[in-house]
Amino acid sequence: MADGLLALRSEFPILARSTYLVSNSLGAMPRAVPERLAEYANQWAEWGVRAWAKGWWEMPLAVGDEIAPLLGAAPGEVAMAPTVSMAQAAVLSALDFRGGRDTIVMSALDFPSVRYVMDQLAPKFGARVVVVPSDDGLTIDESRLCDAIDERTALVAISHVLYRSAYIVDVARVTAHAHRMGAVVALDAYHSVGIVPVDVKVIGADFLTGGVLKWLCGGPGGCFLYASPEASARFAPALTGWQAHARPFGFEEEMDYATGAARWLGGTPVIPALFANIEGPRIIKRAGIDAIRAKSMQQTTRLIALADARGYTVHAPRDPARRGGTVAFDVPHGAEVAQALLERKVIIDYRPGAGIRVAPHFYTTDAEVDLVADEIDDILASGAWRVFEGSRPTVT
Repeated sequence: MADGLLALRSEFPILARSTYLVSNSLGAMPRAVPERLAEYANQWAEWGVRAWAKGWWEMPLAVGDEIAPLLGAAPGEVAMAPTVSMAQAAVLSALDFRGGRDTIVMSALDFPSVRYVMDQLAPKFGARVVVVPSDDGLTIDESRLCDAIDERTALVAISHVLYRSAYIVDVARVTAHAHRMGAVVALDAYHSVGIVPVDVKVIGADFLTGGVLKWLCGGPGGCFLYASPEASARFAPALTGWQAHARPFGFEEEMDYATGAARWLGGTPVIPALFANIEGPRIIKRAGIDAIRAKSMQQTTRLIALADARGYTVHAPRDPARRGGTVAFDVPHGAEVAQALLERKVIIDYRPGAGIRVAPHFYTTDAEVDLVADEIDDILASGAWRVFEGSRPTVT
């Protein structure tokens, strides 16, 4: 059966030079990115400060509007931010933890960066963090999550897809319960947007954060914050900046927040990153998220079968409907094998406790999925992994 998505492989130069299976960490760079960065440089050189009035100032919302359809969001509901940590901190800073609502509910498998934000800031706001444990280190029981959310809960800050195992949390169920309890929900969708269909209206999330670094192939420095119209009307962040002002060039002493997503902006935006960020999401929209999801489920199922055939322990959900785009499995001498794979230009990553993580994307061929298993076989059989004994694993 022909794979129409492979027609887009030519958009990504690295695919001609390597087997790229690490889009869960850094998506392949679109070939048009150098042109976009050159466009930025040319505008700066030609216009200088006048470039702000020729589109730069509007870019954090304009790029947000490009991403919005991938979230099921409307124009004006998504603002760009430098990092998810900063976006989540802005959400936290908007809440009032007085009056008996002093709890933030998280899970033990949320990405550490967001956990750091909540752990460090919560006490300063008079709040506490309640962490729901995982029984198996791979999944979170949504019933236990819901049990932890009660009348004291102000904020539920959890991941949509767990970074360690690619388990898809039933966030619509959790959000519905949180709203019944009167709590606000801020989802971290960094590991879902671009590989799993996301619809903020169906989920009902008040806030959703993510980034273009991974599955959206947009590069570093481009994260986004969705705020529902109701949330933007109700809340305003204490962690803010002049771009969030209704009249930023009035240089007024008192803060008067802009409406919609603009009120969640910060200080001067990172313009070069925004130029680079836009190409990947455009290609993802061309590919179509439903087609991407169908192919991802097929190829990750194949990866699990290959791992099972070799007796490797798989750290990923078996049910394709509950699995994101990554499969991790334990291999003997895993850290060294990962280094040997990288040496052979089979680009994966390795995490202690999870193993080798393989993340095919819409531009991956079925032959490349088989290749990673074949290369692991050869590395183990030949002893090629021994070259890397005692070396520090490459961080990717």
